[in-house]
Amino acid sequence: MGDRISSSDQEANRLSRRIRRYAQVGTNVGGVAARLASQRLFGLDVDNDKNAAELASALGGLKGPIMKVAQLISTIPEALPAEYASELAQLQSQAPAMGWAFVKRRMAAELGDDWRAAFAEFEKKAAASASLGQVHRAKSHDGRLLACKLQYPDMQSAVEADLNQLGILFSIHRRMRPAIDTAEIIDEISARLREELDYELEARHTTLYRTIFHNDPLIRVPEVLTDLTTRRLLTMTWLEGAPLLSYKECPLEDRNQIARAMFRAWWYPFSRFGIIHGDPHLGNYSIFEDKDGRAAGINLLDYGCMRSFAPKFVQGVVDLYHGLERNDRSLVVHAYETWGFTGLSNELIDILNIWANFIYGPLLDDRERSIADGVKPGDYGRRQAYLVHKGLQEKGPVTVPREFVFMDRAAIGLGGVFLHLDARLNYYRLFNEMIDDFDLSEIAERQKSIFLATDVPLPEAD
Repeated sequence: MGDRISSSDQEANRLSRRIRRYAQVGTNVGGVAARLASQRLFGLDVDNDKNAAELASALGGLKGPIMKVAQLISTIPEALPAEYASELAQLQSQAPAMGWAFVKRRMAAELGDDWRAAFAEFEKKAAASASLGQVHRAKSHDGRLLACKLQYPDMQSAVEADLNQLGILFSIHRRMRPAIDTAEIIDEISARLREELDYELEARHTTLYRTIFHNDPLIRVPEVLTDLTTRRLLTMTWLEGAPLLSYKECPLEDRNQIARAMFRAWWYPFSRFGIIHGDPHLGNYSIFEDKDGRAAGINLLDYGCMRSFAPKFVQGVVDLYHGLERNDRSLVVHAYETWGFTGLSNELIDILNIWANFIYGPLLDDRERSIADGVKPGDYGRRQAYLVHKGLQEKGPVTVPREFVFMDRAAIGLGGVFLHLDARLNYYRLFNEMIDDFDLSEIAERQKSIFLATDVPLPEAD
């Protein structure tokens, strides 16, 4: 191929662009924070609903990574006041698609000037766009349909600027008698968002999941074309499928089949290998059908937001489940401590158990049911979050371990998908199938085997 433009030259974290991003984010978000500070200083009544709406409006004009951050923290109980979380949860993270002129320059930067020779066909119009990049359909010379995920220009600059401004969002909460210490949350979000910039790492995660679900009838994973993949371009096979929400009105049998596939796609890698697909966005799944036109399973897409865990953390998840199931308080406390919660009083344990019983509730109930009986998708977890808020305001603050952040986010997102589908399953039996032969030492051995084979970094040691 022709000479590629140096990645460091093309995607350098340019100071001037970061300064512009600082100004843009800081002006929009900082105005809300400054007004809130002055209201507190002069003893004025704070209108959280109005401030939250203005903050959401400010962020809504920015797009890009700051939107991804805002949506994420809206799912963590007490990371922000309820009014802010509600507004931020409604934001859409899609950025405007790059035009063809931009695409040509970006593709040349990644594959060289004669990049088009690598494809039999390459569609000019993006098939999909998201917060960090967009996807183009293409065709290989051997006839396979391809998905080319191309990162927007200067995303490294935008991410670094937005992460530095993340402190503004949390400073709003610190002025409101915070119920949790958000330091670990900031560190975790920063680490995961920086990882999302590395498409070569995403390629390895995709290959890892393709290995895990090899020949699984419920779950399909794309194949990566490594010779057409760089840190800013990910090329993989295109998986045909219908949008998940297009099945909302289908028979219950179809909706249950989709929910079973999603449950397995999330819990099987976690319980066996200590890794989760951490971005349960509806656009990250599509549905493939059987020969009779019925829903058969899911295409699992987008591996940018992954989270791997040391085996001991996985043990803590299983221990907490059994502790709640058996009403064994000592095992529950042991599980929280295994996760990294410290200084827990009896009152704080009771408060944490409100959230734990909400997350684990369907898994503890041996019957066919919806994920949250009688609850609308937009209200999922809201009552429990309020109770946690009220309790932690009185007995907190508590420091949330960083491993908890994406575990919680993924569980809430997954539950929301089940609510959209209105699926009715025996989640107790599904979950117990996953953990019946749970063995801590086997997770460690599986991680060494499959992570090293796919060149995915092993999780940090306990």
